[in-house]
Amino acid sequence: MKPVVVAMPANEQLADELAAHLSLERGAATVRRFPDGESYARIESAIKGRDTLIACTLDRPDDKLVPLLLLSAAVREAGALSAGLVVPYLAYMRQDRRFNPGETISAQHVGAWISHYVDWIVTVDPHLHRIPDLSQVYSVPSRVVHAADSVAQWVRAQVRNPLLIGPDEESAQWVSDVAQQSDAPFVVLTKTRRGDRDVQVSVPDVERWRSHTPVLVDDVVSTARTMIETIDHLRRAGLVAPVCVAVHAVFAQTAFEELRAAGARDIVSCDTIRHASNRISLTAAIAAGVRAFLP
Repeated sequence: MKPVVVAMPANEQLADELAAHLSLERGAATVRRFPDGESYARIESAIKGRDTLIACTLDRPDDKLVPLLLLSAAVREAGALSAGLVVPYLAYMRQDRRFNPGETISAQHVGAWISHYVDWIVTVDPHLHRIPDLSQVYSVPSRVVHAADSVAQWVRAQVRNPLLIGPDEESAQWVSDVAQQSDAPFVVLTKTRRGDRDVQVSVPDVERWRSHTPVLVDDVVSTARTMIETIDHLRRAGLVAPVCVAVHAVFAQTAFEELRAAGARDIVSCDTIRHASNRISLTAAIAAGVRAFLP
């Protein structure tokens, strides 16, 4: 029998696209809240003895984690042969060590919770900085889909004479990958973060890049302060307004509007989180990662 894919609320398009790419059966589930705020989850499709996927990206994760864990439990209790999680944006990866006394390492705890309820995970470019491999926080098999190729294809097709710019040292490893695949030069900036919304960026000599179009690339854009600061420095250096590209368009609160007001020429994102800026589709790449776990 065909594997089944079900969607957490607001993930129906992802589930539909995976079903189309992988010839899956589109299953049904109900996830809602009781009046007191507690979550309710029910699997409505016949999944006994069948591989079952749950589609759920984890932006704004605190509203989603408990319902996701309950739905995962429901899938197991209904007799699924396996329960997989397709999670294009995987939250709780930034707190990967104890920065101050008394803190908990939330990446490890959330990883343990999810690993308890699912058999495998497919995600896109998780924020791996001090953790070199996802297996250090998730005990189940995983596949990491990389957005670099899709971003590079978009840059090649849409940007004339690009200069790829990584906003901080954390971005170096994959900005260089995008640049190589785009056949474009790149520079990586140095960032000092003094608080959640207080970021200072130093820009290397960019005078020789005046004829290029700056393309700021980052994996997660949340407050957008790093990109906004970088735009200001680039403007002072006399470069044209940049194109801003995000893999994960978190855009907390008014970040998107602030980035646009700061002078971004264009703001583009991959579709790991549904947003008006989505212009780079990763569905085919995600489906390829999922295929490795299906019969």
